[in-house]
Amino acid sequence: MTLSLRCLRTTDADFDDAFKRVLHWSEETDTAIEQRVAAIVADVRTRGDAAVLEYTQRFDDLSVSRVADLELDAKTLRAALDAISPAQRHALEQAAARVRSYHERQLQASGQSWSYRDADGTLLGQKVTPLDRVGIYVPGGKAAYPSSVLMNALPAQVAGVGEIVMVVPTPRGERNPLVLAAACLAGAHRVFTIGGAQAVAALAYGTHTVPRVDKITGPGNAYVASAKRRVFGQVGIDMIAGPSEILVLADGTTPPDWVAMDLFSQAEHDELAQSILLSPDALYLERVRAQMEKLLPGMPRREVIRASLEGRGALIHTRSMEEACEISNRIAPEHLEVSSKEPHRWEPLLRHAGALFLGAYASESLGDYCAGPNHVLPTSGTARFSSPLGVYDFQKRSSLIEVSPHGAQVLGPIAAELAYGEGLQAHAQAAEFRLSKS
Repeated sequence: MTLSLRCLRTTDADFDDAFKRVLHWSEETDTAIEQRVAAIVADVRTRGDAAVLEYTQRFDDLSVSRVADLELDAKTLRAALDAISPAQRHALEQAAARVRSYHERQLQASGQSWSYRDADGTLLGQKVTPLDRVGIYVPGGKAAYPSSVLMNALPAQVAGVGEIVMVVPTPRGERNPLVLAAACLAGAHRVFTIGGAQAVAALAYGTHTVPRVDKITGPGNAYVASAKRRVFGQVGIDMIAGPSEILVLADGTTPPDWVAMDLFSQAEHDELAQSILLSPDALYLERVRAQMEKLLPGMPRREVIRASLEGRGALIHTRSMEEACEISNRIAPEHLEVSSKEPHRWEPLLRHAGALFLGAYASESLGDYCAGPNHVLPTSGTARFSSPLGVYDFQKRSSLIEVSPHGAQVLGPIAAELAYGEGLQAHAQAAEFRLSKS
């Protein structure tokens, strides 16, 4: 089975132009989708439960008389956990334990309140508090993602969020027991079997049955992404995710079939996913390509993989590993594998990535499911300024200022002078009223 895959060389005169074409991805959402989402969001905001019921029947072919009938209670979740196979339960529990442990360390490192008193007795600090209520969106339909439940719910739980509301579409009423089991393990407080733009709108504005949340996290299709963009400001959101990406930097020491399968692991997500391999070893690139040709026919999702690789994939021959690191920083990939016998030699050169996987044994799929760090990562180059989902996304910070009588005498004249300079007399006098008259 021949695979038509781009092969580029950084020494080619037209490399930069060809490279830009590989990276290009239109971020413009289809106008028809935007208009449809706008109508759904407005309708749910106006009609609440009635609109949610109507769209759930239309899009998921699931007909009930009340939105309350779409909520799954704790007994249902526990039954799902008890019903999955022992092997599935063990894997889910081990993954949950590792994800929880990682985010607990994250909380200890950066999630604490602090304060100090300066020389004039003024107390300054920061108070860190969890969000009251968050909504997590878990995709359903074509595939089920229990890992998304763990990665969204567990950091929220570790952060101390008061209530976690999960929404997941169940087309034709088909519930995935592994997803529900994950919800049970991860501590979701309420679970509604609704999805799409109507679920996002219900979480953002609240309905008679679905409570309004403070923030919405979790991946979804183009309708979900558009709805999250539209309700931002009413609620917080984690990010607007683009197609999944993997970039592999290889020095030629990793078995080529391992790297071929790592490239497949992203390509099988969907046709717009991107898989790129950079290596200074031209012979190694050819060996990986040969393995891709060999392995592709045996993949159940081979047509999706083929479309992804031929549409957005590439094998790139670089002058050196240093140049490969430089190109990686230009891409700022979601997943970055440093498939080298000396990964820590190259890691200091890599500034931009959602997650770095160091060494031949660190496959991206381990990070997706059970390593511990979060798999909700910035895409489309946004790793230049964005971070993985974490405990900090479910917290907020409030500044603390307690001014002593002496501190008011020190700070008051400074504030008054600056306030008068800005023409804000009330600001100035509010500070001056607290100055000693003696």
